[in-house]
Amino acid sequence: MTKWMSLALEQARLAAQEGEIPVGAVLVRGNTLVCAAHNTRETTHDPTAHAELLCLREGARLLGDWRLRDCTLFVTLEPCPMCAGAMVMSQLGACVYGAADESQGCCGSVYDLPGDPQLHGVTHWQGGVMEHECRALLQDFFRARR
Repeated sequence: MTKWMSLALEQARLAAQEGEIPVGAVLVRGNTLVCAAHNTRETTHDPTAHAELLCLREGARLLGDWRLRDCTLFVTLEPCPMCAGAMVMSQLGACVYGAADESQGCCGSVYDLPGDPQLHGVTHWQGGVMEHECRALLQDFFRARR
């Protein structure tokens, strides 16, 4: 798991270099990297350009199927409501995240959207993988901006 989270952290660092909130993600199928992305909201002026959504879109395109049941998304920050909803809608198999997001996180912190039985969710999630490194990157980024 740390191998994939390390790649997601590399993506997050790229985002920070571009002035984006440093969130990175990688999509994995089995033991193969499908794609990687980082936040591009500021550079694209697109409110939906979160690392997770970009990865899910590109992964579905590359795999030729919007159903991502046999894939795992590794992301440095707990997914927001939009991204957690996209995970459910893509039937993503699993999500592994680093730092919890106590203000907007929807994989356990504020709400457990993938686990809501009303949505017939199939996405399992796990948080806290390389949490310290993921949180430190975000804290350093915001500290430098203030």
